[in-house]
Order: sequence, then C-alpha cells, then structure tokens
Amino acid sequence: MLFFVLCLGASNAQNIAVDYTFGEKYKDRYKFSNLLSISNDDNGGSVLVRAYYTGVILKPKGYFIEHYDKDLALISEYNYKLKNSNFVEGYVRNGQVYLLFLDYNYDSRSYEYVVHRSPITEMNFTEETLLSIPSKEVKNPLDKNYYNRNFTSGFTTSVLFDEEKTAFVISTHFKKGKNNNHFIYMFDTSLRKLVEHDFSAEVEEKNYAFESVAVSKNLKTAYIVGKAYFKKKRFNAQERKFQYELIKISQKGGQIQTFDDTGKFSEGLKPIIHENDMYCVGFYADRKDNRYNGLSYFKLDPNSLAIRSKKYNPFSEQFMMDKFGREEDKEIKNLVFKNASVTTEGDLLFNAEEYFVTSSVQANSSGGRVKVQRYHHNDIVSAKLNANGDVIWIRNINKAEVTQGDGAYASYSSCTKDGSTYFFISTSAENPQILPGERLLFKQGLSRNRNVFTIQLDPQGHISYEKLIDDKEARLPLMVSKPLIAPTNDLLFYAKRGSKKQLVKVVL
Repeated sequence: MLFFVLCLGASNAQNIAVDYTFGEKYKDRYKFSNLLSISNDDNGGSVLVRAYYTGVILKPKGYFIEHYDKDLALISEYNYKLKNSNFVEGYVRNGQVYLLFLDYNYDSRSYEYVVHRSPITEMNFTEETLLSIPSKEVKNPLDKNYYNRNFTSGFTTSVLFDEEKTAFVISTHFKKGKNNNHFIYMFDTSLRKLVEHDFSAEVEEKNYAFESVAVSKNLKTAYIVGKAYFKKKRFNAQERKFQYELIKISQKGGQIQTFDDTGKFSEGLKPIIHENDMYCVGFYADRKDNRYNGLSYFKLDPNSLAIRSKKYNPFSEQFMMDKFGREEDKEIKNLVFKNASVTTEGDLLFNAEEYFVTSSVQANSSGGRVKVQRYHHNDIVSAKLNANGDVIWIRNINKAEVTQGDGAYASYSSCTKDGSTYFFISTSAENPQILPGERLLFKQGLSRNRNVFTIQLDPQGHISYEKLIDDKEARLPLMVSKPLIAPTNDLLFYAKRGSKKQLVKVVL
C-alpha cells in the first residue's frame, strides 16, 4: 500500500520545467491600491498602473505608474494625481503610456472617452477625446456583467480589447424616448478610428451584452461575441430570453450569425481566428436541464460567417456527476473564459472558470446594515478539441475561492506552450488531492501566506502539478490572475502586501 501511494504521488507531483526569479523588494507609499494594468515596455521591461486610495474614509486619489526594466529593477515611479475619472484600460505602444477613461462632461452633458498619453521616459500627459455621446448622467454606464446588463438606463457602454491589444472596440447604446441609437467603433491602439458601424436597427428587438472580440491581422475586421437579450415582455417557461451571436463589423458594414439549435443552447462562446479559419468554441446547455451539458464547436467562413461545420460534444456521465453532483436543481454557475488558443497541429485548447456573485446583508460597526457582495472563483474546466471539433480530452480542476475585495489574488492565470497548458494558482493549501478521472482538488488551508502551484496538462491531457513557490519563500502574495504574458510565454506577476512590493518572473 505504501509503495502504491508513493507511486501515485510521483506520477502527478512531478518536476515541471518551470523556473522563477524574484525581483528586489521595494517600499511602497500606498498601502491601499488596486492593480489596473500591466504592459510590456517593448524593451523587455514592464509598466504597471495602479489606482490608490488614501484618507480616513478611503477615497480614490489618483494613479501610480511604475516602470521596471527586464531584470525586474524599478526604474521610475510617477504619481498621476487625477481624481473623478473612471479608468477603463491601460497599455504601452511605441514608447508611450496610454490610459483610457470614461468621463462625464457636465458642461456638454455628455459621456466622453478620453485617452491620457505620455512618453514612458518622462511623464507628461496630454489628453485626447475619442468619442462624445450626449446623455444625462446614469449609474454604472460602463458595466461588464457575465449574466445581464442594466438596459433600463439611458446610456450603457462597453469596451473590449483583443488579446494582443492591437485594437479595441467601443459599444455605445443610448435610448431616450423614440431615440434608440447603438453604435460600435473600432480603434487601433495608436488611436486611429478604423470602423464606425451603426448598430441601431438590431436593438429595436434586442439588447446586447458583448463579452469578447477577435480582430483580423490587417485590423480591418472585428468579430464580437455577445449575448442578445430579447425585449419580449412575456416568455414561455420553455423559452430562453437570450441567445449568443457573432457580430462582424468592417468598413463594408456588419453581419450577424446565431448558433442555437433545437435542444442546444450556447452558454458561452469564444471567437478564435487562425490563419484563414474562424472558430467559435464554448459550452452549450439542454433546455430541459438548464445547465451546462457539453462543449460546442463551430467553424465559420470569416467572410460570410456561414457555418461550415459544427459539433456538440456532451459531457460524460462521470464528468457531470463530478461537476454537478446528484442534485437535480443545482444552481448553474457561469463558466467565464480565461484563455483560448490553437496549437501548431490545429487543435483547439481552451479553459474557463466557474464565476458567480452572491449578495448578503450584514451588520456594520455602527449598528447599521450593509449589503455585501462576494465574488466566487471556483472550478476550472479545460478542454482540447481537434480541428474537426472532436473532443480529445476534458479535465476539471476543483477549487473554491471567494473574495469581497481585490480579485487579483484569487482565480488563476494560464498559458500554452508546445501543446501543453499551464495553470498558476495561489492557495493556502499545502497538498492537492488527485481524484478519479484525472481531476485535481485544492482545499483551502488556514495560513495567511499562500503557495503558488503550477498545474500542467500535457498534449495527451495527463495532469501533473508542482508547488512552484512555497509560502515561506514568497512572503508577498502574488496577483496570480493579472500576469503579463510575453510572446515567449514568460509570465510576470506583481506581488504586494501593505507597504512592500516586488515582481516575480516565471519562465516555462
């Protein structure tokens, strides 16, 4: 028995070809902050942007910009004292830092997308307004929600970048009285407007919550996946209120493709462009079960959006048992995509995480009642399909994480190299458990410090793991869900606690 246990452990806890380097620890003047973006500076270094908070009652005071060289040494810091701005995204292009904000202009009574730009070497920001949309001020106009959007307000908008950050799209939907205008814009990251598309005709019957985008290499076409919510007031109990759609926009106009079939309803799709092919991969549900039932695959013509081939691969009975248990009415927890890629052989690799939000009311220190939201990051589902859409393997990594505040320390990051998928998670657990069916279970420990584990799924789907960084070595927790992934698949993580900070580089 002892020999068997040792062999089982050795078969899964292996030496994965991963190395790491700690940067120097630096003192940080802002104890309370959130990492907003991390970008490559085009010279092997990195640029980080954080929002910081000060005061007895913490309030946002500005943005702190850090520049590190390729050896993880801090080159410079800059305090951009900018208040009352709603940060959208930050990135670096051609030696300049770009910060995109959505602001409300009370003089013109309009929402404005404004870019603040500065050279990295000497911080001197200038401003440029990309878009201005007349509207009264509303609550949470920029709100990405994986379930629904608040379409009752007069103005709602969303911004999506492609994974390489070569371009981004901005959706603006304004409704007041008989006016119902929805426009989609596409910009490259040098701020040139590439496409302006009037989407208003589609929103007469549907509202849209866009989730992801893929952009052609020539930056002339964007493929946007989103949920289309029907405005019909009364629905039959067997009807669905939404459907997934793929929207193609270019200077030639727009096209739409839908995916649902009888008894097969998309529950998440990711667009992938590979050479001359277009794919949408994800999950689907059966109407009767009203939960995830398998993997979906669609191969499309990138020009006409015609579906060339499609496949629905149901989860095995054992997988469904592992995932949902025996309860018939178990609540669905949406799977949110984290990564999707194509191997050199043309196979499709993708993974997603169970993500949901719960709310409760609890007493505060003054005897009042406050509403508290908790963000749950649970199981990871990873899958591999061949170029024809057949399942090669599907694996489940069991974990349960919940946070009320900064989610950068929770969840996970992933990347692929040489046909293998690598996951990085931060956990107080000391030893995961290997379950039947190539499943891995992480139970939360009690330590304040956290270990960093690497999990590898090789090209055949065999799972292995290794404690990459011990909690006694990593005294500062890593923000594992917000890495900078280089083209070589090296990963850079930001580690911070209180007034201490450092960078950690991981090399595959």
